[in-house]
Amino acid sequence: MVADRPIVVAGAGAIGCFVGGMLAAAGRRVALLARPRVKTEIERFGLLLTDFDGSEKKLSAGQLALSDDPAILHSAGIVLVTVKSADSADVADQIARHAPEDAVIVSLQNGVGNVAVLRERLGGRRVLAGMVPFNVIAMGEGRFHRSTSGDIHIGEDAANTAAALSVPGLSVRASRDITGVQWGKLIINLNNALSALSDMPLAAQLASRDWRRLFADQMAEGLAALKAAGIAPVSATPIPMNWSPALLRLPDAIFKAILGRTMKIDPEARSSMWQDLKHGRKTEIDYLQGAVIALAEQNHVEVPLMRRIVALIREAETAGNGPPRLTPQQIRG
Repeated sequence: MVADRPIVVAGAGAIGCFVGGMLAAAGRRVALLARPRVKTEIERFGLLLTDFDGSEKKLSAGQLALSDDPAILHSAGIVLVTVKSADSADVADQIARHAPEDAVIVSLQNGVGNVAVLRERLGGRRVLAGMVPFNVIAMGEGRFHRSTSGDIHIGEDAANTAAALSVPGLSVRASRDITGVQWGKLIINLNNALSALSDMPLAAQLASRDWRRLFADQMAEGLAALKAAGIAPVSATPIPMNWSPALLRLPDAIFKAILGRTMKIDPEARSSMWQDLKHGRKTEIDYLQGAVIALAEQNHVEVPLMRRIVALIREAETAGNGPPRLTPQQIRG
C-alpha cells in the first residue's frame, strides 16, 4: 500500500509538516494537504526539519506533493489526519469525497474523541487512533522544530500500519491499548494550558516546583475522574501514570534527575496551546480539559482547579492578547 501509493497528510500544520517531512526524507511518497499560507511557505523556502538533538533535514518543495485542494487525496494509501479536533468532521467529509475507500485513515490528533467522529462520517473505512508524544514548533520560513522526545503510537492492525510508517528519526509503534495511550497523553497534555497561561518554555516551567505542584494537582483531578470512569491511562514513559503527581511534587534536583532519564526537552519547547494563544487562534481546551470535565460530571467527581484553568484560557482567547503570563498563585485564584 505504501510502496505504490502516497501517504497524504490531511491538515499539514506543525505536526503534519514535521511527520510528513520525515517520511519524505526517508524516501516515502508524501503529499501535504495544507492551508494556502503553509503551501506558499514551503514552495518558497522548502522544508527544514530540526530536532532537539541538533540534527536537521532539508527538503526541497519538489520532494513532496503540495496542495490546498482536497482532491490530492484521490490516490492516498494512508491518510494521516493532523487537523485540530474542531476540524475533524470537515476533514472526514473531505476524505469521504476524495480518498479511495481502502485508504487507511490514521488520526494523529490531540484528545480522545476524534476517531469516533472520523468513523461516524467515514462509514466502514479503516480508521486507526494514534498518539504523537512530541511537540513541534512552526518557526517560520519552512522550518519546523521538534522540541521534545517520544515515539508515535497507533492502534495495532493486521496490515501493520505502524511498521509501514516507521522511518529513521520517526519511530512509530503499534499499541494494543491505544485508548489507554491516548488518555495517558491527554493527562500529560493538561499541562498545555499551564504552559500557555505562564508564557514560559516547558523546560523552565518544569524546573519550578511551584509550577510542577500546580500541574500535579490538576493531574490528580484528572486521574480521579478517569478512575471513577473505569479508564486506565497508559504512560508514554517508564514511569506509571499514577506515580506522576507525587514525582512532580519532588524537590527540584530529584525531579530533574528523573526527568532527564525519561524525556528530552528542548530549552525553548512550547506547547501547542501556547502557540494558539500567541497567534490568536482558538485553543483545544474543550478537547483536553473539557473531555476530563465531562467524565468528572458523569461520575460526580469534583475538578475545581481544572474548571478554573478552562475559564482562564477562555478569558485569554477572548482578550486576544496572547499568553497572559500568570503565576501559579494567580491561576489557583
